[in-house]
Amino acid sequence: MRALVCHGYGSIDTLKLEDVPVPEPKAGEIQVRVGAAGVSFAAMLGVQGKHQNKPALPYVPGNELAGHVTKLGPGVTDLHVGQRICTGVNQGAFAEYAVATAENVIPIPEIMPYAQATNFPTLYPTAYGALKWKADMQPGEVLLVHGAGGGSGLTAIEVGKAMGAIVIASAAGSDKLAAAQAAGADQLIDYRSEDLRARVLELTGGRGADVIYDPVGGSAFEVSLRCVAPEGRLIPMGFASGIIPQIPANILLVKNVTVIGFYYGYYNGWGGKAPPTAKEAAGLARRRAMVAEAQRELMRWFTEDKLKATVAATYDLADWIDAFRLIEQRTVVGKAVLVA
Repeated sequence: MRALVCHGYGSIDTLKLEDVPVPEPKAGEIQVRVGAAGVSFAAMLGVQGKHQNKPALPYVPGNELAGHVTKLGPGVTDLHVGQRICTGVNQGAFAEYAVATAENVIPIPEIMPYAQATNFPTLYPTAYGALKWKADMQPGEVLLVHGAGGGSGLTAIEVGKAMGAIVIASAAGSDKLAAAQAAGADQLIDYRSEDLRARVLELTGGRGADVIYDPVGGSAFEVSLRCVAPEGRLIPMGFASGIIPQIPANILLVKNVTVIGFYYGYYNGWGGKAPPTAKEAAGLARRRAMVAEAQRELMRWFTEDKLKATVAATYDLADWIDAFRLIEQRTVVGKAVLVA
């Protein structure tokens, strides 16, 4: 089968398109014919050797896929061959076939194209878990979303609107702001030409945003500390700016602000270094049950047209460099996708 292979950590253009054996599912796994695989900032960091999870080399990158089940591993009884699914994996999505943990598989409706389905293994449940489980965001609260034109930002806007929030979108340029508006944002801020802090305070009557969803980091996070409401919740979701911010604790104290860490992979058991203990396995089972419930609600929202699952562009595996350039240059609007 065709697959992109990483033989050594470095730039994206060092990947090789190769013919490799089709992976076989082990106990508790399934084999999937990949219909589409999501191109993400996390996958790029993995190839560069900068992600917290480092698979042994060589490896096939890619963490989000959608397709149909082609084979069941021993012990898998609740899925069937031919079933349309999407899922997240530690590695292996950038190929014609991949294997995945059956317990993390998400059945998808017939009306959902595979390219759009790549938004659901990570982006949508990350926004859902952060805003609902962690921030406990309530209807009518103000949600500020940074990086609002990218995949993380657009999904956060849609999930926020589905939960009843008033959404302010911050992005660079008219194209990204138009995408944010189409996703449901109530107010738009172009941070390149407007004073972000002043506009947020103006739009909220001087109070600030109740919840801030930040996949950017750097200066965006610093501004967030100055325009978050008293008792607000600030969620750093990533550092697309390349800068990991440091937090002045005095601001948290004075404004009663909560900064919330949230890594969605913890809820699916991604990146484990060793087999879990019995206690850890029980905790993981509870978290996976939370994920399954969240995915059912997300799928319902999709069928109700509350979630658009925006796809920026689709590329053949052979054109992976073009796809990743959208991520590197921060020009992607929605989700970039590879197909084998």
